[in-house]
Amino acid sequence: MLEKVYAAAFLGVDATVITIEVNIDQGVGYHLVGLPDNAVKESNFRIHAALKNNQFHFPGKKITINMAPADMRKEGTAYDVSLAVGVLAASKQVNANKLQDFIVMGELSLDGSLQPIKGVLPIAIEAKKQGFKGIVLPEENAKEAALIDGFEVYGLKNIVEVIDFLAGNREFQPLVFDTQKYLDEIDNQFSFDFTDVKGQESVKRALEIAASGGHNILLIGPPGSGKTMLAKRLPSILPSMTLNEAIETTKIHSVAGNTKNKEGLILERPFRAPHHTVSDVALVGGGQYPQPGEISLAHNGVLFLDELPEFKRSVLEVMRQPLEDREVTISRAKFTITYPSSFMLIASMNPSPSGDFINDENKIQSSSLEVKKYLNKISGPLLDRIDLHIEVTPVPFDKLSNEIPAESSKSIKKRVQKARDIQVKRFEKDTIHYNAQMDVKHIKLHCKLHQETKELLKKAMESLNLSARAYDRILKVARTIADLEQSKDVKSHHIAEAIQYRSLDREHWI
Repeated sequence: MLEKVYAAAFLGVDATVITIEVNIDQGVGYHLVGLPDNAVKESNFRIHAALKNNQFHFPGKKITINMAPADMRKEGTAYDVSLAVGVLAASKQVNANKLQDFIVMGELSLDGSLQPIKGVLPIAIEAKKQGFKGIVLPEENAKEAALIDGFEVYGLKNIVEVIDFLAGNREFQPLVFDTQKYLDEIDNQFSFDFTDVKGQESVKRALEIAASGGHNILLIGPPGSGKTMLAKRLPSILPSMTLNEAIETTKIHSVAGNTKNKEGLILERPFRAPHHTVSDVALVGGGQYPQPGEISLAHNGVLFLDELPEFKRSVLEVMRQPLEDREVTISRAKFTITYPSSFMLIASMNPSPSGDFINDENKIQSSSLEVKKYLNKISGPLLDRIDLHIEVTPVPFDKLSNEIPAESSKSIKKRVQKARDIQVKRFEKDTIHYNAQMDVKHIKLHCKLHQETKELLKKAMESLNLSARAYDRILKVARTIADLEQSKDVKSHHIAEAIQYRSLDREHWI
């Protein structure tokens, strides 16, 4: 007898419905076809034990199972329940009359209990798109799948509950999850707050500007000056994620298997901080069975690269295209996967090999040649994609010992949100959302300067020996500073402040 069960596989962050055809005939044997990997092939041992431990039996006949489309590789243990249900239905041990309406997935333990799987959110999205009524899956994954409105989600504990539901022997209530209400009520509590940071007012101002316009930022300072401390607090002032952003972010982390212990929806902007020994593949994604890398896991959040010159040059260079296109494409012989990677880059570095500024005559232990060689570890094209270069100096004792609390992240975030709202309205008819994404066309339209302001910018570039690549970056940052002041025009003092944030373009650094 032939039975069909529906499951799904994901490619990148999108899913494809898989039809599992189970045919039982005279003879002996177990044949699983359709490009299953080793984890799928081993499922018959888990299924055999799980069925036996729950008063069912594994048929001693010729069982042929096809996982269609047969030319797409099937990976992982998520098909255990689908295969088990197909075998039971095809051998007439159960009457699963709801099989055509539901996606059924889950990993089986030997006692028949259901273990959580990854990639649930993209699977649920695709199932609804293909017209399925709902999805049956492990209880731990139910909240994640329930993010999709108008779609029935049944989180069950074991194979017996799955059979009872599909046969209609027991009534189960679908999980209802009011996503928008949850989003409105949640109050993001960050472990790190700017109220803990003593001094560094100029750096905090730069981080506020970066957060407001989505600008990439590089912090340059000696060890112990607070670069890492400041970077870790950046997510606390970023605008709250919209529902679409939260779902986008959750999809990526779901595919990577990072949502099993979370409350379904990821609402905090990601903060990823890979070590400087990270490989190209770990950073951008890939592998034999491609998985999202750090830059995709940082989508809609922050990627922090501490001690930037210590990263391998090849690793840094592979970031250039994702920083520009805000997505990363991984190509293999039989398929191509695209992962989103729209993130804010915040990097930190020492100003010289010795860790001190070159103009600090009392401390500097590196020659100009050594400093130049050290800075050249970061290529010009990569620096070209970083809008703000900020010098971070050590905090003096009187500020460190000051008992007066600094401004909180919550207070700074309100200003950032107002600036972002202005940008959302400005770009509502475009494909971009904030100032850092502007191209030449947008800069000409939204960063028009008065003659007096143009003269100021010209003099500054000539006197400070600023590079040509700094020109567009200065205009973008100045536009964000104007938005923070809710100014329609980019004025002279906005340009003047933006110029200060191009440290590595000045003559004393090269």
